[in-house]
Amino acid sequence: MTQSGSRRRLFFVVWLSGLPGIAAVTWLVLPALLADRTLPMPIWAVQLAAAAQSALLLGAAAAVGALLAHQVNLHAPVYSALTNGTPFLGPLRKQALPGVMGGTFGAAVISGFTLVAPEPLLHLSNQFSMPAAARLLYGGITEELLLRWGLMTLMLWLLWRFIQRRKGIPSDTLVAVAVATSAVLFGVGHLPAASAMIGELTFGVSAYLVAANASFGLVAGWLFWRYGLESAIIAHITVHAILLAISQ
Repeated sequence: MTQSGSRRRLFFVVWLSGLPGIAAVTWLVLPALLADRTLPMPIWAVQLAAAAQSALLLGAAAAVGALLAHQVNLHAPVYSALTNGTPFLGPLRKQALPGVMGGTFGAAVISGFTLVAPEPLLHLSNQFSMPAAARLLYGGITEELLLRWGLMTLMLWLLWRFIQRRKGIPSDTLVAVAVATSAVLFGVGHLPAASAMIGELTFGVSAYLVAANASFGLVAGWLFWRYGLESAIIAHITVHAILLAISQ
């Protein structure tokens, strides 16, 4: 298989793996968010439009990772094995323990944040609970493809291209900047949904949401860099699984 052919297959494998998460959010979460609103079109049309937009964004992230990740020493060993038809259990085993440990740590940190959660968020948690399928599929997989495979890879490539002039592999400093920035943007990405459910967000609520989610974003970004994309995915799924178990 040619190098370009391998990257195309990698793109499709990554993209397809993120679509179930989009379907879960579109069909399980979106109707609840829009239940009290007057819509200009039927809810199914809104869902289809939202799903198409999200699928395009996911496609862009999948393409960025497939084209650029290897250039900046970032990898997705399991996805690559599936793409090339080689055994994937070995690469998966190497990432499983770091992923579970990172996810357990992340769940502990987020649980600590809930002790100081602003009142509007406490009220919201009593009114609405995101379905488990949406948490595990979208939060665990799709978000990692968007934020780590797509955004973090692109940011690190840009830093490497224009600051390090493509010399060697990216320095630890550039990696740290890419991890931190993508983590903050991961936190910011939770604000629109919170605004849709709560209304106007105060500074305190916004700062809390960004800080709480960015704290895990740092863990996921580090795992992606040190072990591979799948370790970040395992960690994210572990976080949601633990928090779901606690909520029960």
